[in-house]
Amino acid sequence: MSTGKRIVLRSSENETFEVEEAVAVMSQTIKRMIEDDTSADTSIPIPKVTSKILAKVIEYCKKHVETPESEELKSFDADFVKVDKQALFDLIIAANYLTIKSLLDLTCQTAADMIKGMTGEEIRKFFNISSPTPEEEEENRRENAWAFD
Repeated sequence: MSTGKRIVLRSSENETFEVEEAVAVMSQTIKRMIEDDTSADTSIPIPKVTSKILAKVIEYCKKHVETPESEELKSFDADFVKVDKQALFDLIIAANYLTIKSLLDLTCQTAADMIKGMTGEEIRKFFNISSPTPEEEEENRRENAWAFD
């Protein structure tokens, strides 16, 4: 990778990560922050992302900047999302917050694949969502009658 401009990102725990600008601007959020920032040599706060998850996001972005579309990249992506459920959800939140479309697509597809074939009750249990009361269920059916036809 070139030795271009370096950007310092600061996680929610105030840990800093120095990365190439090309890696940082995979995030549309960070790209806009860089474009809007008139001060010099300041770190960019990423308050909604922990150090552990920010390190994973940087790993993903760096690989995608360095590696052209290939079988190697597909293999990397497949291995990248082999994480526990909580880490996957944290990556989805980070990708959404940082506006990294390719990472958001990858992580959401992984979550969708995990629940494929599950019943509604199994999905609620998987995502730790409480079941609606009979009254809430009836209201949902009335409001969304088109979905039950």
